[in-house]
Amino acid sequence: MDLSGKTALVTGGSLGLGRAMASAFHAAGANVALLARRDGPLKDAKEEIAQNGPGKVDAYQCDVTNAAEIVTVHKHVVERMGSVDILVNNAGKSEAHPFMSITDEIWQGDLDLKLFAAVRLARLVIPDMITKRSGRIINVLNTAAKAPPPGSAPTSVSRAAGMALTKVLAGELASHNILVNALLIGHIKSDQIQRAYEASDRSTSIEQFMADAGERLPMGRLGEASEVADVALFLASEKASYLTGCAINMDGGLSRVV
Repeated sequence: MDLSGKTALVTGGSLGLGRAMASAFHAAGANVALLARRDGPLKDAKEEIAQNGPGKVDAYQCDVTNAAEIVTVHKHVVERMGSVDILVNNAGKSEAHPFMSITDEIWQGDLDLKLFAAVRLARLVIPDMITKRSGRIINVLNTAAKAPPPGSAPTSVSRAAGMALTKVLAGELASHNILVNALLIGHIKSDQIQRAYEASDRSTSIEQFMADAGERLPMGRLGEASEVADVALFLASEKASYLTGCAINMDGGLSRVV
């Protein structure tokens, strides 16, 4: 799957899934712009990814909840690499609480991070995609978007909104050959699993912690970030040229909703 000459912008690109997807795109020939809030992990990701392909790799410290920062970074990316061909909206964290404990500030922060950042970035990249009659937007959500359990707000609500956004954009942009899909993430080895381990009693090694978590899943193991990246690469490529408006479960069979 060849992405030579393409430019990919990946939010949350310094760690975990974002880093894996950016690496896969770059290995396939794309120029890659990484966005994240923390400078240290960004620099590490840029250095690592730059070794696996011929294209450019740039890293931008950016708070995607800040509309002005998004505009500035997008301008720099276009100046350095040309218009964005592949947008991956991956920024986010798991924020889940009992409903009555969630303040307006928590609600707003979650929506700014997971919904409005995607809206604003899509609004910036779509005009050039329309001009080129080509583009890919991949929204990284989670399985709670389809089947929200109790105590899963605000994440499940903002992710469900992201799934609706995916479908709206897919319908509006299909005639311009711009394809919009979502990946719904289940339990994947990532920085979020690392944070869950650090918040535990650490009575076992992290390897055993992940193995125990995987045993509870239908496939008997956690997914790998590289497995998500492979599907994202497919969606970004010409191999997925007739696939749009889909929300694909990446959960090893966990979700009961198709």
